[in-house]
Amino acid sequence: MRYVMVQIPKSTTPALPAPRSVPTSADVARLAGVSRATVSYVLNNTSAVRISEPTRRRVHQAAKELGYVPHAAARSLRAGHSRMVLMPAPAVQAGPLYSQFLNDLQWALGRLDYTVVQYGSVGLCDDEAARAWAELRPVAVLVPGVELGPAGVAVLKRSGARAVVTLGSEPVEGAHALLMDHEGVGRVAGAHLHARGRRRVGVVVPEEPGLESLSRLRLAGVRDALAGTDAVVTELPLAYEEEAAARLAARWRELGLDAVFTYNDEYGMLLMRALQDEGVRIPQETAVIGADDLMLGRLLRPRLSTVHIELPSGRDLAELVDRAVREPGAAPETHQVLGSSVVHRESS
Repeated sequence: MRYVMVQIPKSTTPALPAPRSVPTSADVARLAGVSRATVSYVLNNTSAVRISEPTRRRVHQAAKELGYVPHAAARSLRAGHSRMVLMPAPAVQAGPLYSQFLNDLQWALGRLDYTVVQYGSVGLCDDEAARAWAELRPVAVLVPGVELGPAGVAVLKRSGARAVVTLGSEPVEGAHALLMDHEGVGRVAGAHLHARGRRRVGVVVPEEPGLESLSRLRLAGVRDALAGTDAVVTELPLAYEEEAAARLAARWRELGLDAVFTYNDEYGMLLMRALQDEGVRIPQETAVIGADDLMLGRLLRPRLSTVHIELPSGRDLAELVDRAVREPGAAPETHQVLGSSVVHRESS
């Protein structure tokens, strides 16, 4: 039998480095010179066991040096629940005021060792949305607007959510509720314009999808403030576009309005610029008032009058979530929030 030796040329492709093993809590314990239990206590912020500050620093330094990150799923199994707080993304782009509120809330929840996850659920509502959220097994869900009903709350709680908090104009059975009084925003704006001697009041109703429920409540508030007076309220549908504002401004004198509540400051700035371009004098011919008290409104000339809205602090809401998680059997709480007050400036 003959054997043929074949020489295989060396590959010119550089060898890939061997994959590094994933660091474990045992590795952290060895490097820090402590037990695995101590590592767990430190990295999970366990308050039941007292750990000295030098030991905590050693553990954190070792974890950083090794690139160790605790396994969220394993931590959830040990605790019996996750530390995830799910926040469905708003159906429409959040304004600066609401965005700042969300930032404060996420920071406060992070300080309490929760992880905040925003879920893009555009097109989903109530039961369908609740089932999608429940798949992630959050320990708490914060739902803005009117996107959830009692059946959806039940779905979330059956999946393990210990706290469901809604932010809207009406409470939802089974959920903690933060009631946002949007009618009150329109009410104080309408009362302000009437007190300034205005009697033909327009109210902007945004045409953007998702804003109708809030804008209708603010319109109702203006109507309520002016009910029984000699004032007349005119509804003004308006898209958030320069062309739409220009078309409305072009027929302003035909409408015969001497005041307008613009839903918020962004629409106020849009419409006020269009009215000025049309030669309408503000406030001599038309008084303008917005809402949200944005910094940009103070930079306009004339400065924009506005309704200052007092949202709950992120810290207060985070503490409500934490309390509900720790006491899942407690009765749902209802809190009235969203205080409103007029900031009078030159535009009205």
